[in-house]
Amino acid sequence: MNYKSTRGGELQSSTFAALHGLANNGGLYIPENLPDIKLSYEDLKDLSYQELSEKIIKLFFTEFSDEEINQAVNNAYNSNTFTNEEIVPLHKLNEKISFGELFHGRTLAFKDLALSLFPYLLLLSKEKQNEKKDILILTATSGDTGKAALEGFKDIEGINIVVFYPKNGVSPMQEEQMRKQKGKNVEIVAVNGNFDDAQSAIKTIFSCNDFKKYAEEHDIMFSSANSINIGRLFPQVIYYISAYVNLVKNGTLKAGEEFNVVVPTGNFGNILAGYIAKKLGIPIRKFISASNKNNVLSDFFQTGTYDKNRDFYMTNSPSMDILLSSNFERYLYYSTGENSKRVNELINSLLSDGKLSVTSEELANIQKEFYGEFADDKATVKAIKGVYNEYKYLMDPHTAVAYAVYDKLDKELDKNIHTVIMSTAHPFKFPIPVAEALGLNKEKDPYEILEEVSSITGIKIPEKLEEIRKSEIRFSKVIDKSEISDFVKDYIKNIK
Repeated sequence: MNYKSTRGGELQSSTFAALHGLANNGGLYIPENLPDIKLSYEDLKDLSYQELSEKIIKLFFTEFSDEEINQAVNNAYNSNTFTNEEIVPLHKLNEKISFGELFHGRTLAFKDLALSLFPYLLLLSKEKQNEKKDILILTATSGDTGKAALEGFKDIEGINIVVFYPKNGVSPMQEEQMRKQKGKNVEIVAVNGNFDDAQSAIKTIFSCNDFKKYAEEHDIMFSSANSINIGRLFPQVIYYISAYVNLVKNGTLKAGEEFNVVVPTGNFGNILAGYIAKKLGIPIRKFISASNKNNVLSDFFQTGTYDKNRDFYMTNSPSMDILLSSNFERYLYYSTGENSKRVNELINSLLSDGKLSVTSEELANIQKEFYGEFADDKATVKAIKGVYNEYKYLMDPHTAVAYAVYDKLDKELDKNIHTVIMSTAHPFKFPIPVAEALGLNKEKDPYEILEEVSSITGIKIPEKLEEIRKSEIRFSKVIDKSEISDFVKDYIKNIK
């Protein structure tokens, strides 16, 4: 399978696309053509998560042998990396709602599902491309990607990783996880700015020829662990397929019956993976893009205008505090009929004016499958409290945003159709909003809060958080957003 940029240009192999992350013209790699396949329950019902993963990865990485894919998948999805043998279990709340629990990996967030596999795909791609230079992965995180990427790439020979995160823009637990990260090839830097500032700086570095030349002079090449990389995106398709299979297996759906999906949405990679799963034959009726107060995406799905010229808010669901969603460009490509010329027009408008607008006809087609809504901090806490009181099920704030949005929609979503809410993180990663929802003192030490929550709910504090509690802080660097480029240059110079 060959890949091309969303903005047009020459074709590249899957291994080239995975290795380089971003296309030379600034676009995102997408398959020249999506696999011509319609998956059915009969095809999938007897497959384990690992076997299902092999089936899907083979579709998108045709240069890898069956043996290579098998080894990569089994290294990624096992009892050392995931605490639940199903990898992504379903929790059925009631007859109308199930949660797809994506948080049973090493860092207790959905990013583990892709970032446990991605390092193996990247190393295989490096080998197939006969690339001798060391790889420097530059990643911006709004909370969960950073730790998952660090954990996935720690101590891998020939790869270094630098993660930038917004100072005061992640939860205390997310920051603890990153600042205490182990590994000799990792670096974590806080930025005085927001996620968009860090992500934009990294994109500029990736697309700057002078920067690339500087890196090459030091035998370094850039890559990314964000979901702009196909090696991050396509492993996420797997859990939507797995969710469908499990819904049929547990009797919630009949084979071929449609269901809805609600996804807490920031950088748009998670929900885009579900959209691709639908294109492969999974019977998803409608996607609901759930935003927090940074509701640029929900506005787009309601009005057809994406306008990032607005106030930026730091919320209690920090992983969604994003105004410029990277994977949204891939969605534009598909929603405009795979029209690179139209994508260029829209993206140029976004880059020059900070906003883009689709036509009324384009919006009507989009709304057949997608809708967007948002929930603020107050509604998020209310959702955590309400669901726990009624069902004794504890949600993290991002999942709570999705639940609050589901609760809000009546005309836009047929609730006679079963809905899966993608639960993106373990609630214990966000002690403050959970404490607020349960009526506890949110000013206490985060670990003390978790002990209280554990005592009340009976949920054991995850071992990974206990390990972090006992670990030493290793990283304390804070820089201004304008210093990111200089920091990367110095880091490159000192790698050897």
